[in-house]
Amino acid sequence: MNTRFLPRYLIAAWVAFSAAAGMAQPRYPERSIRIIVPSTPAGVLDNVARALSLRLGDRLGQQIVIENKGGAGGNIGAEAAARSAPDGYTLFIGFNATHGANHALFGKLAYDPVADFAPITLLAMVPNIISVHPSVQAGNLADLVALAKAQPGKLSYASSGNGTSTHLAAELFKAAAGVDLQHIPYRGSAPAVADVIGGQVPVLVDSVSSSTAHVKAGKLKALATTSPRRLSVLPDLPTVAESGYPGFQSTAWVGLLAPAGTPRPIIERLHTAVIEVMALPETRERMAAFGAEITTSTPEEFAAHIRSEMARLGKVVRDANIKVN
Repeated sequence: MNTRFLPRYLIAAWVAFSAAAGMAQPRYPERSIRIIVPSTPAGVLDNVARALSLRLGDRLGQQIVIENKGGAGGNIGAEAAARSAPDGYTLFIGFNATHGANHALFGKLAYDPVADFAPITLLAMVPNIISVHPSVQAGNLADLVALAKAQPGKLSYASSGNGTSTHLAAELFKAAAGVDLQHIPYRGSAPAVADVIGGQVPVLVDSVSSSTAHVKAGKLKALATTSPRRLSVLPDLPTVAESGYPGFQSTAWVGLLAPAGTPRPIIERLHTAVIEVMALPETRERMAAFGAEITTSTPEEFAAHIRSEMARLGKVVRDANIKVN
């Protein structure tokens, strides 16, 4: 406002009003930001959060604190985040369980995946790999399907647990290929991988981050990835779609959310900062090291993705009659 021709008392009033307006809209952020990760440390979700936090603090000018709250398929952490103040100082690493399958798996949740959260952006996709013990007589996915059809219900596969992305990917493949494989759920990737390497279970469906090192070491024989495209870490590995099942894909995803009611300017500030961090070559390298492929979005695109995934994965859960542990 041009105050040149205003009386002094009006100028003083304008200055006071401007100061009050500035006080009503404090600079964000003014203190450290907490990111709740609904898993234990060192897993894919935790790795994504830490890869993001390394440079996000620089962009925002505040410390980023990672808080691990694992349990109940991610529901414990999701509930804690949903009940947090919508002020931009608590964020949440959501994924295809908390904001996809869990609504169908658990029936009733202590949080609403849509109503209780404000999406910020997708962060990454984490593909799965279908592999077998080296002794299995299957050089490709077609061989495995033929083997399974020759002895229905005799072959078994290991996953990281009931209702996990690896379990859902396997059930989708079973339906697409028309094969009967017996599911053996484990409590996490590590014991599932160990038993397949040890020969106790012939087939494994697990994340690229857990499988790749063992594939390269010859302890596992990779047949296909459930990703829509080939993997940079295993470029010679075909996709399931390339292996005779056009359009097939089943990929885990990770995204960043805030509690519902977080002011839009804060969401936009966070979105801009996160997109900048994810575009850094060093972030891409860190993510690729554990098999995550950076995938970002607008808040609106992420919201639509969540709704779509809840419908898609809910159908998989119901069709396969999947029950949680």
